Amino acid sequence: MTSTVIAGKTVEVNDEGFLVDPNEWTEEMATELAELHGVATPLTDRHWVVINYMRKEYFENGTGATVRKLGKASGVDTKELFQLFPKGPAKLSAMIAGIPKPKGCI
Repeated sequence: MTSTVIAGKTVEVNDEGFLVDPNEWTEEMATELAELHGVATPLTDRHWVVINYMRKEYFENGTGATVRKLGKASGVDTKELFQLFPKGPAKLSAMIAGIPKPKGCI
């Protein structure tokens, strides 16, 4: 694990850059992480629907949603998910949401 500064706050991240402690996450971090990972900013309401859904899913079930579940349960269809979070919506939205990589993500 490594310490890094995101949005002015020092946090621990794992080898892939995911926050070790999701409770340290802030909305300001989400914006900075989105910029770092090529997600269009400012984050739109649709981005926040996905980010908030991923956090809810993690805290209720211990893992973020897969792309399939995200597309069915978040209210954002799969095509739009790939537009909002290119190159892997589940993994990328989890990173921006400050939660671990969802089970089943490569």
